[in-house]
Amino acid sequence: MRFYKGLAIIMGFLFAGEAIEKLLKIPVPGNVIGMLLLTGALLLGFVRLEDVEEVGTFLIRNMSIMFIPPGAGIIVYWGLVKTQLVPIAVALVVSFAVTIVFTAKTVEILRRKR
Repeated sequence: MRFYKGLAIIMGFLFAGEAIEKLLKIPVPGNVIGMLLLTGALLLGFVRLEDVEEVGTFLIRNMSIMFIPPGAGIIVYWGLVKTQLVPIAVALVVSFAVTIVFTAKTVEILRRKR
């Protein structure tokens, strides 16, 4: 029963994030807004970690199944992807580099505080 409660909490925050994105027309994906709302609720104690931990662990363990639809989409739209391969590759490389630098700087700052 606890699994279903955790799933309902996570899906509720996902729905809230999607609703906020649609209502306020924010240029941020609804799932990101929902994740930020859930993080805030966890930090403020509105949601207990024990309530969502089991479902979160399950979703992370089975995350690879989430890559099947995008992989199939790439195969279906390969003609379109092929015409835009250079911009896609540049975007991937730049975003990868920015992520690595941002993560390294964040870790650096957090280690200095200790």
